[in-house]
Amino acid sequence: MNVIITIPAYNEEKTIAALIGRIHKIMKSNGYNYKILVIDDGSRDRTRHVAKKAGAIVYSHPMNYGLAECFKTEIEQCLKLNANAILHIDADLQYQPEEIPKLLKEIENGYELVLGSRFKGEIEEMPLVKRLGNIAFSQVVSQITGLKISDAQTGFRAFTKKVAEDVLITSKHTYTQEQIIRAVKQKFKVKEVPIYFAKRNGKSRLIGNPFGYALRAMINIIRVYRDFEPLKFFGWIGAFILSIGFVLGLYLIYFQFFGEGIFRHFGLMMLDILVLSLGLQTIIFAFLADMNRVR
Repeated sequence: MNVIITIPAYNEEKTIAALIGRIHKIMKSNGYNYKILVIDDGSRDRTRHVAKKAGAIVYSHPMNYGLAECFKTEIEQCLKLNANAILHIDADLQYQPEEIPKLLKEIENGYELVLGSRFKGEIEEMPLVKRLGNIAFSQVVSQITGLKISDAQTGFRAFTKKVAEDVLITSKHTYTQEQIIRAVKQKFKVKEVPIYFAKRNGKSRLIGNPFGYALRAMINIIRVYRDFEPLKFFGWIGAFILSIGFVLGLYLIYFQFFGEGIFRHFGLMMLDILVLSLGLQTIIFAFLADMNRVR
């Protein structure tokens, strides 16, 4: 099995060499045929040079595109390198490279997407806002797929060449969840394994502002529902708008029979017609969107 270990990196010169060294040690001791691929996402420090010196293949983006674009580049480059299995691990040493064989073992056992679950394993430290966001994302993904997923956000995962070829990643924000949802819907075998998640050394660039992180997480959850469950997403919005129209209608009926008459509230009547029409159109759109939803 030709294994490619992929590492997205942005200004990680302080940790990348240690990570690559530990990966070399564990992969060699287990007899794997492997390569290490670092995707340098426009780093402004010496990440690229340090990674090359440590023995990795480095592909550099001309500027910082973000994790989703890094993930897409990883897949493209791994397929060019004829990978049979791809293992993705972050560069900040919170995921332990010594646990890589645990994930690859499940690939060898026939699973096609293996997720390292922090919530099934041990978490040394995770900020509360991030913990809550991860739990919320995992619940959403579990509802959409019908498969219990405890850690849909994990950056430690292994998958086969077939998954890399067939599971198309289109999102710029929710690629970790998208891969899981698409893989389950395309009937690939998915499994979670417990892993250890270490405390990060230094400040996290992801959650420098807890309120900003919470807002982004909420927006991304909405995106996931919008893309994968449009009938529910737009259907509930349409139902809410219709309920407002229904209440306004009852209010107008009251005035017709017990007040001065409906035509004395002509403006409110026109507003009610508009609200009911908008709600109905939203529900019709929900059905149309469901016919062409992301599968």
